[in-house]
Amino acid sequence: MEANTPVKITVTATINANPEKVWEFWTQPDHITQWNNASDDWHTPFAENDLTVGGKFKSRMEAKDGSMGFDFGGVYDEVVPHQLISYSLEDGRTVRIIFANKGMSTEITEIFDAENQNPAEMQQAGWQAILNNFKKYAESH
Repeated sequence: MEANTPVKITVTATINANPEKVWEFWTQPDHITQWNNASDDWHTPFAENDLTVGGKFKSRMEAKDGSMGFDFGGVYDEVVPHQLISYSLEDGRTVRIIFANKGMSTEITEIFDAENQNPAEMQQAGWQAILNNFKKYAESH
């Protein structure tokens, strides 16, 4: 592997909901602000999403105590409703999200380029925690 080839990390979860509901909850800003956090001491007070190829998205992720926060955003490269989203982050890393219809459930698989600041295991755990939070939110609404 070349030095500048990013490590790919995969997280997955099966949501007990149909792909249409999962897609809506994943992509609509009023839902994103409800589930987009890895722990209960963080939240997403703001989200915007132009779910079109070339469209931009941004979520403001902050510690609830106001001690830290950051914008998470990028540009969509590919959008296939209820099936696939791929995007490029502002730092050039890429993310691919696959929504697999399993009948009465939907399997979400996210494959993303690791960043260089934190260990891959920590990044995987954080993204998995957010995905698990999405699962909990989608299944309870």
